[in-house]
Amino acid sequence: MLNDKQIQERATSLAALQQHILSCRLCQEHGYIPVAHPIVSGRIDDRIFVIGQAPGHRSVSNNRPFSGPGGHILQKWLEQAGFPLGYLHEHTYLSSLTRCDPGKNPRGNGDRRPSPAEVALCLPYLEAELRIVRPKVVLLVGTMAIEAFFARGTLEGIIGTYLERDGMLFLPLPHPSGVSRWLNDPAHQQLLQKALAMLAGWREMYEL
Repeated sequence: MLNDKQIQERATSLAALQQHILSCRLCQEHGYIPVAHPIVSGRIDDRIFVIGQAPGHRSVSNNRPFSGPGGHILQKWLEQAGFPLGYLHEHTYLSSLTRCDPGKNPRGNGDRRPSPAEVALCLPYLEAELRIVRPKVVLLVGTMAIEAFFARGTLEGIIGTYLERDGMLFLPLPHPSGVSRWLNDPAHQQLLQKALAMLAGWREMYEL
């Protein structure tokens, strides 16, 4: 159990890290995006940590991660696991592999997938957040976030499983997108429900 001084030190470290992230212009300086606009959202006492691919234009405009339809779906999934209304934005640390909107896919179908170079530039921020916040559960949302922590494989082989590392439980989830066709398959819906049942069990076990 941490004492008040240790908690305050962690909170101070997190605030400094978040300010550093907000001031980052590395991807802009390297020419990957025209204008950098990183966003952060989370508190030192959040027990659940969400890692997505990257914020979309709506999230950047609102200065709030998961502001779009995907956020609404993810909140509904949390409710299915027994969490209350508003839990996603009020009690969950929201992060991502990269912190700026990567822009539209050049082919015109959705957002552009951040390059490995962009992810590498942002990785120290994510590692520092996990180290300082020390969440109990980490939700890996979408294929790109999952592959950053799991060995490459199919969603069918990964959704419904979890990984324990450094005292944290990493739970893969499909991307909560209204345009994703993966969840149209009833068997895939069953895998999602299996993952949410695990999350519900952890909610009770660890009093999340």
